[in-house]
Amino acid sequence: MELISLKEMSMPSKILLLKELGYGTDGEYVLDLEGNKVIDNYIEIPVRIDNMVILPGSTIILDDNEISIMKYMEDSGDDF
Repeated sequence: MELISLKEMSMPSKILLLKELGYGTDGEYVLDLEGNKVIDNYIEIPVRIDNMVILPGSTIILDDNEISIMKYMEDSGDDF
């Protein structure tokens, strides 16, 4: 499995990726289909498009921080 950093992607590419995954953006935050800000499942903050992470095998969008990634890995177990 190849990991690709979203930090290296251009903003237009990030927006296209979000659209392909069924999300949107207001230019600053990731939005769900209803236009609500996507909230990180673990630290409960809105996910900014410039700091989003999508982990392998998932379409869950999280804030790129150690706590969220660690908790996601704990929850995913061997599937990660």
